[in-house]
Amino acid sequence: MKDNILLFDGAMGTYYSTCYPDDTAKCEWANINHPERIIKIHSEYINAGANAIKTNTFAATPKALECDIIQIRKIIKSAWDNAIKAIGDKNCKIFADLCPIDEQKEEVYAVLDEFLSLGAKNFLFETLADDKDLADFTAYIKKKCSDAYIIASFAVTPDGFTRHGIAAHNLIKRVCEDINLDAVGLNCVSGPLHLLQTAKTLQVDIQNAKKSFSVMPNAGYPTVIDGRTVFDISPNYFAERCSELIKTGVNIVGGCCGTTPEHIKQVSRKLEGKIISKTIKQENLDDNKKPIFTQVKNRLAEKMQKGKRIIAVELDPPADSNIEKFMNGARKLKEIGVDAVTIADCPVARVRVDSSLLAAKLHRELDLDSIPHMTCRDRNINATKALLLGLSVEQVQNVLVVTGDPVPSAAKDEVKAVFSFNSVVLADYIRQLSADGFCAPFSVYGALNVNARNFDAELRKAVRKQEAGICAFLTQPVFTEKAFENLKKAYDTLDAKILGGIIPIISHRNALFMSQEMAGIDIPEDIVNMYDGLDRDKAEELAVKLSVDIANRMRNFTHGWYLITPFQRVSLIEKILKQI
Repeated sequence: MKDNILLFDGAMGTYYSTCYPDDTAKCEWANINHPERIIKIHSEYINAGANAIKTNTFAATPKALECDIIQIRKIIKSAWDNAIKAIGDKNCKIFADLCPIDEQKEEVYAVLDEFLSLGAKNFLFETLADDKDLADFTAYIKKKCSDAYIIASFAVTPDGFTRHGIAAHNLIKRVCEDINLDAVGLNCVSGPLHLLQTAKTLQVDIQNAKKSFSVMPNAGYPTVIDGRTVFDISPNYFAERCSELIKTGVNIVGGCCGTTPEHIKQVSRKLEGKIISKTIKQENLDDNKKPIFTQVKNRLAEKMQKGKRIIAVELDPPADSNIEKFMNGARKLKEIGVDAVTIADCPVARVRVDSSLLAAKLHRELDLDSIPHMTCRDRNINATKALLLGLSVEQVQNVLVVTGDPVPSAAKDEVKAVFSFNSVVLADYIRQLSADGFCAPFSVYGALNVNARNFDAELRKAVRKQEAGICAFLTQPVFTEKAFENLKKAYDTLDAKILGGIIPIISHRNALFMSQEMAGIDIPEDIVNMYDGLDRDKAEELAVKLSVDIANRMRNFTHGWYLITPFQRVSLIEKILKQI
């Protein structure tokens, strides 16, 4: 590996489905059901010039194949035997191929043990979205086989982020510190040109870490023709880009989705006789300088930095496009001196007007600061980035990130929830977008459940959120003694600002509903009973009194208040704020 280029095979999965379209099972089952087919495909790649092949085990895990570990061991054994037969006496390496690590650790160890028992010395962890547990697995392999060769390869989008929202340059820099990794790199998701562009930004870190550099692109991007997914990039073009990858210091190349033996054959011809230069020419990255964004004054952030108390009021977006009542409520809140309006993102998984679009409307028409909520539930990483860029264009500079309520069970057949990442990852992703020059900086807010049964765990999570870039927390409503204790504990522990949550209770029925059906809200029974038999006016008087008492009690261990408007009753919020 010091002087030579290791040329891997292409994609077993997509090529197998092209050759044998009638077999609709995952191709890993073919190791047992049709071993001759797998041997034939391995042989085609070897004859095309590959001097390394991957075992047909990318999805060979209990979760992916929906079977037990005993069956997985049989599949791995057959896959290994098929690779051995395909190689014969040829000078070609076999790499144990492992998919993204989302299994229980014990099951991954069982898979590694099976490969090790078969004599595997080369391992490829590919298409990873993060490095969770990776160091544990590499250490496990090297402990049992000290001369093992291990590659870790990450799947990144054309703009250099994994599906978990982690920037490739941060991830690569971190895994390069793993002494048990021999090579790091990229594969899948992106075509050769985009991976070439990303590779240029990584070459210095990888060379400094004295690791080999691996890149295995897709054959361009897929299109659907007659119901079939097709990759139609030409083998010659693919080979040209792979040749350019070598100039950036890559010494392990190959193909991912859509690549065929013909793609590898053309790469082999391009690379024939080439060796890695002892001194790789560093790419001039001046053309990739980060853009300079016009700095827009973030009034909310400045107030907090100056130590001023912040008043944020949540106003629910409407369930239809009649926006008049919402806008009138927001206008009134601005008039009474509220610092920001927060806008929920389809709370309880019920569809409402988009929070980000409303935030932009408030900024343009009312010059009112807002904090739109952004859930992880309904968007993948691409949709999230597009929305954040739009908010930046509209000069909305504050967002609150939450994981999001799950879709109700009865609707799951019709509505599919998307949870590509959690609020901690999303907060860090937003910070990276700004750091990498995609947009102006955001102030990122988070949620803190002071009513959590295990508040110590909630507080530990809040610390992780803070480390990911969250500047302030908005808490769940505080009613109980325990919630006040937890709020004070958070104030003493966290460096981020805290806005104490207040929700006025407007009736006995409302009190019962919130105490029984709203997750994260605890209302003592004696408070619920206070509302029994009260008419609207008396109930509102009690709501004001209780809310003001709560606000004053939490004053010394919060940096502001976060009031939740019940049923658009802005006049009630006005009464509370006047007394505060």
